[in-house]
Amino acid sequence: MKIVVLGAGAVGLTVAAKLSRVADVHAVARKRHVDAVRERGFLMTGIWGEGIYRFSCSEDLPDVWRDADYYIITAKSTDTESLCRQFADAIRGHEVASLQNGIGNEEIIERFTDRVIGAMIITGFEWRGDASVHVSVEAAPMKLGRFPSGTDDAVESLADLIRAAGIRAEATPEIRADIWSKTLYNCALNPLGAIANVPYGALTDPHAWAIVTAIVREAWQVVEAEGVTLPWKTPGAYLEYLRTEQLPATAAHHSSMLQDLALGRKTEIDFMNGAVAALARKHGIDAPYNACIAELIRFRERL
Repeated sequence: MKIVVLGAGAVGLTVAAKLSRVADVHAVARKRHVDAVRERGFLMTGIWGEGIYRFSCSEDLPDVWRDADYYIITAKSTDTESLCRQFADAIRGHEVASLQNGIGNEEIIERFTDRVIGAMIITGFEWRGDASVHVSVEAAPMKLGRFPSGTDDAVESLADLIRAAGIRAEATPEIRADIWSKTLYNCALNPLGAIANVPYGALTDPHAWAIVTAIVREAWQVVEAEGVTLPWKTPGAYLEYLRTEQLPATAAHHSSMLQDLALGRKTEIDFMNGAVAALARKHGIDAPYNACIAELIRFRERL
């Protein structure tokens, strides 16, 4: 089985490392990570195990890898379109999985291939140096499904391969609901954790939780307007799940958005709260909390 990971950052390199034990893997990554992998291998620590992994890695995609069984895009959502354009010839007509944050990535990829697999992962990946990642927390198994709905042999085979690599994974016929479920989690915690510069566990403070609650209730209205059915019957039921299940599992994690701001990089806010606010306007729904926190993050990006 040949797997290519495109836009491999912390998530992509770690997934590539795990998959390299059960498949032929190539990762397209930034030069400093490529150099580190070639010189001493990829270093992994944390709950997914510890070790040094060696696999094919470069800044571009060699011709020998342009007929992979699966392409997995793990780039920041802000880079999805440019990455698809760059590798359009390779991914056209092939199975392409989006292992990314937010709403809208799969719709972009659909313009380049008709074989799109949606995926959802709630796991904490933290850089510890070039090509060195610590896997800190995991709130749920990875979910994979044919986008926007359904499953098939290609989805099941990829899920089987990921499980064989030692990563918890499940195939699902309702991947759009799973992607929205993670987006609720990200909208609730990611930007607020970044603005406050605190780990997720601190957001149970009553003042922070009041903001989390308002963000979720607005987003819930958008989800309903989009015709997506989530596993929870009410926003209150989801908030209870977030407080008692997801937050304890990721309490020590620092927001990926916080890491982006610290490094002066553009965040994925337009695919999270920004997307919620835009869809709210489309449906005539008021979403002032999502709109406000999106603007605050955009302001931080410009500082």
